Amino acid sequence: MNKLLRFLALGLVTTVAQAQPRTDAFLTDLFSRNQNPLFQEVILHPDTYRLQIIYTRIDRDKRNLPTFTQYYFHVDSTEYFNPASTVKLPLALLSLEKLNGLKKPEVTKFTAMQFDSAFRGQTKEWRDNTAENGLPAIAHFIRKAFLVSDNDAYSRMYEFVGQQTINRSLHAKGYADTRITHRFVRMTPEENRHTNPVRFIREDGTLLYAQPAAINPDAFDFRRTAKIGKAYLTANDSLVNEPFDFTMRNKYPLEAFQQTLQSVLFPRSVPARQRFALTGDDYALVRQYLAQFPGETNYPKYDAEQYYDTYVKFFFRDSLHRTLPEGVRVFNKVGWAYGFMTDASYVADFKNQVEYMLSATLYVNRDEILNDNKYEYESVAHPFLYQLGQTIYQHELKRPRQYRPDLKEFQITYEKRRADARPVVKDVDN
Repeated sequence: MNKLLRFLALGLVTTVAQAQPRTDAFLTDLFSRNQNPLFQEVILHPDTYRLQIIYTRIDRDKRNLPTFTQYYFHVDSTEYFNPASTVKLPLALLSLEKLNGLKKPEVTKFTAMQFDSAFRGQTKEWRDNTAENGLPAIAHFIRKAFLVSDNDAYSRMYEFVGQQTINRSLHAKGYADTRITHRFVRMTPEENRHTNPVRFIREDGTLLYAQPAAINPDAFDFRRTAKIGKAYLTANDSLVNEPFDFTMRNKYPLEAFQQTLQSVLFPRSVPARQRFALTGDDYALVRQYLAQFPGETNYPKYDAEQYYDTYVKFFFRDSLHRTLPEGVRVFNKVGWAYGFMTDASYVADFKNQVEYMLSATLYVNRDEILNDNKYEYESVAHPFLYQLGQTIYQHELKRPRQYRPDLKEFQITYEKRRADARPVVKDVDN
């Protein structure tokens, strides 16, 4: 390994020291007041459910400038959880940042793209029938990744940014314990190091910019193992009686997730190096699709019955709640896989002039067998996250404030679904 690679490898190393979970007495007391049996079952057994919660109180001064106070419950960045689709948030931001860094005026988030293949396992993508013009684009990938957590959109942004740039950029921004190692398709670690050639084209097909295929030569630090469960099913449904190994999978600690969301909603509240190099128009697009409902969206034309308002708004979703309270919008990203369910949200209640952030992850897999699709998402995870969301929301409604927030910067004109004969999009791979 040459000197440059040795230096880069050292830069990717994260501490292996074990930390004690952080819990603030304020949250312990607040949670004790919600006597819902399922809520208390999870709260009283945080190790069993691998539970982590961050509540961010936001207070405004007389100039409407916000300050942020973090409260933690059982938070430990060294405790692995599978981040699933939460990593779509940093990939969207890095995609916009990379586009801006190209400094090519005709190459924007709306410019049509084509993906070719240059290594085993790679696939081409020249068309996107869910787009208005039938062509892929970064803005459309972000829309799909946020509205219903579309997996292909994430994989294509991963291929555009590249594994090396993704990880170097996140580490440079201070997310040292984060790693992004793979697409959301079945590929080997070596295949995931290679990313596709990409072209940006005019709608008439003429070339604007060509990005060659790339490979990441940097080393990852996998010394801290992450093995979960007692058994797992292989792709061929064979049972393997040993823990599932997540050591080489994506890693995105809850604090990093919360801080990423805060950085895009309140960029001036975080250190300059932690911000993403976005334009005002980029921020507007990201905020819109973090909060817009699938049923409001024209392209893609999602089935509003299947993808209802709270479909990816976990702190306001359970079997009885498919819409948000009047005046509330939630700017968030969620993820769920392998029994893990995670959400980081900024809640803005325009009717009651209330705002706060809430992030949480938990693990629901009673039989401790992974890949068997027998997880307690509906019976435990969703009801718990709803109860957690209500506990914080009701607290915020009653909490005294010296100054009520002026939330006009988050008041967005959302799309309105047009009536047309196009079929709706159902059963997205997410």
